[in-house]
Amino acid sequence: MQLPESPPPPRRGFFASIRSNFLTGLIVIAPIGITIWLIWSLFGWIDSWVLPFIPQAYNPAVLIRQYTGFEVDIRGIGVVTFLVFTMLIGWVAKGLIGRSLIRWAESLVLSIPLIRSLYSGLKQIVETVLKQGEQNFDKACLVEYPRKGIWAIAFISTNAKGEIQARTDEDVVSIFMPTTPNPTSGFLLFIPRKDVIILDMAVEDAAKLIISAGLVYPNGDSTAKTPDKLADAAE
Repeated sequence: MQLPESPPPPRRGFFASIRSNFLTGLIVIAPIGITIWLIWSLFGWIDSWVLPFIPQAYNPAVLIRQYTGFEVDIRGIGVVTFLVFTMLIGWVAKGLIGRSLIRWAESLVLSIPLIRSLYSGLKQIVETVLKQGEQNFDKACLVEYPRKGIWAIAFISTNAKGEIQARTDEDVVSIFMPTTPNPTSGFLLFIPRKDVIILDMAVEDAAKLIISAGLVYPNGDSTAKTPDKLADAAE
């Protein structure tokens, strides 16, 4: 017995086709445009802090205006100046004279009560982030929070050390559990290692999952709409 042929799919209308093309194009160019805008804004913000410290005689924008008469906004000069200045300071700090000057300057700063606390805290944070950055957040994990049966994504920082580990009866790890959709804020938790489930996904993929509020899955079934799915949904 021959099965009846299925009816052909309805033809897409003119306005539905325009909407589908617009949404597909938007999903393609939006990440690129936002990324360029963020980089451009970041360069401008750094320039606004660095350029006031550059003498006017050496400011490229001023030199161009003097010799050509054109006003040119050279975005990124402050960034380049900051990078060169930072590398120069690092090179000087590696030498004997540089280390002596740094120790003398630190001793001077540490002699001021209020500034001493602020400087020590900032220095510890910067050293932890920069010097041990390769060991921080190298694994994503699942923990039961805020109660059993509810799971949250977190990042393993380090093994608990010092008094934190000494006052617990189990092997404890420190984890950072970020909030959604802003992963820069969150909670520092100390949890027994046996209660932590290590995930195979990379830290970057777990961060995408958190930022997207569960819409973008790094592996398995994804509920995120790709350009093809978005076009189909718009039909």
